[in-house]
Amino acid sequence: MRASQYFIPTLKEAPAEAEVPSHIFLIRAGYIRQLAAGLYEYLPLGFRVLKKIENIIRKYMDDAGALEVLLPILTPAELWQETGRWDVYGKELFRVEDRKGRLFALGPTHEETITDLVRKNIRSYKDLPKNFYQIQTKFRDEARPRYGLIRGREFLMKDAYSFDVSEEMAVKSYETMKETYRKIFDELGFDYLMVEADTGAIGGKFSHEFVVKVPNGEAHIVYCEKCGYAANIEAAKYEFELDKLPPEEEKPLEKVHTPSVSSVEDVSRFLGVDSKKIVKTLVYILDDGTAVAVLIRGDRELNETKLINYFNAIDAHLASSEELERLGIVEGFVGPIGLNIPVYADVSVKDLHNFVVGANEKDYHFINVNIPRDFKPVDFVDFSTAKEGDPCPVCKSPLKEATGLEVGHIFLLGTKYSESMKAYFVDKDGREKPIIMGCYGIGVSRLMAAAVEQNHDENGIIWPESIAPFKLHILALNIKDNQIKDIAEKIYDEAKKLGVEVLYDDRDISPGAKFKDADLIGIPYRVVVGKKVKEGKVEFQERKTGNKEEIEIDKINELLKRLL
Repeated sequence: MRASQYFIPTLKEAPAEAEVPSHIFLIRAGYIRQLAAGLYEYLPLGFRVLKKIENIIRKYMDDAGALEVLLPILTPAELWQETGRWDVYGKELFRVEDRKGRLFALGPTHEETITDLVRKNIRSYKDLPKNFYQIQTKFRDEARPRYGLIRGREFLMKDAYSFDVSEEMAVKSYETMKETYRKIFDELGFDYLMVEADTGAIGGKFSHEFVVKVPNGEAHIVYCEKCGYAANIEAAKYEFELDKLPPEEEKPLEKVHTPSVSSVEDVSRFLGVDSKKIVKTLVYILDDGTAVAVLIRGDRELNETKLINYFNAIDAHLASSEELERLGIVEGFVGPIGLNIPVYADVSVKDLHNFVVGANEKDYHFINVNIPRDFKPVDFVDFSTAKEGDPCPVCKSPLKEATGLEVGHIFLLGTKYSESMKAYFVDKDGREKPIIMGCYGIGVSRLMAAAVEQNHDENGIIWPESIAPFKLHILALNIKDNQIKDIAEKIYDEAKKLGVEVLYDDRDISPGAKFKDADLIGIPYRVVVGKKVKEGKVEFQERKTGNKEEIEIDKINELLKRLL
């Protein structure tokens, strides 16, 4: 492809709203343009990358026996109402109404649609197992679209759905997809982790995320370098038995005056007590209006996802000042003793002795509190957010923290959708049973951004070979010099004949501008045709390493064959 005939609108400066490398370089290098907040146009270079990512995904999905389909973007509201997600999904779901007043969703996922297809067409165990996948545009009304392709309102996704006769077979399907994802991300050249994850709004029995490690990632993970345990922060566990304080002899309960002292730090300083022996009492309001108190040690943070999952709630929030007042609770001095709402405790509190809590009275705390002498929690639960240095739940080694981008997510759904939508099959004994499901997503357009996040320098993109828009970039430094032009044309023709994907910069612009654009665009290999042609040589460069090598023109074919 000749650059003079192509469309590569590079920019010297990045737009003000571009904050992360992928957003900056994909715009500057002419891969994408923003139409509106969270909506992007893919220009020719960007579309080539996107198609290469799709083809790698298709190759491994097909190899795994998955069958490609294409489902409508519009989904009737009735299907979402069957599963209860019409009300649960929240404001991120785009809801539209047709001229007849019928409601639809612009699909953020397609569990309902694919389950409806299967229940209408699969009735016997002889028709199972099946695994259907599609690569389709998805929509989410993000409250704050940002970071370019990382968090948009419209994006491309590969979603797959497995259907099995038993949980044992469903787990096999899940494991097959897990290995398929590894193959996909390996070929894409990512440095990634597979981590345990929360099932979230999709639901199901368990799930894993595939997270590409990048400094600016939205995913927060903990992992163990020794045994390989890894989990999203929302699902991460730690070995709390190794985080206990030494046992103590119980001391008499005592109420002490703590004027205007309410935060853990202030109470710790005022009483001269380690923050590990101060217990926070957090009041949460669940989505059904129920108020609960949760105790957690002063040096730990509560994990709201764990709390929501424990109470099987849709949502939960910390009680506001007004809500505390209505409950008759004194803000800043809340404690479990005599509290008029159910009290639950994090496992960090279970074996704590002589600790400090609020006294439910302004400017007072209790010291030397002990369980069960002074109060009894309804239950002890792991509500803590795991953090760096916590003991690994598998091998007890210290955990590490990292940030990354979630690029894939797999779920064992079980019968969540098949039961609610009555997707049943008849087994070999003639009994009707719900189909066991799994679902498997990959953010295709997000992969494009993730590749740039992991592969760039200060000058631009450094594409992995597997998804680069072209493999070779020929730069004719002075197109008006007939000798340079003729050699460049010859190399270009030879590359095309051999099947090398090549971009030929034949534009009449300065050499400096060509080098800057080449660095921005990030094609893996470069042949520079310049003054050295007078000596019968051209320069071969690698974008990733910066290595340069002079090649004799009559040996250029050997070089091109190396690139195949």
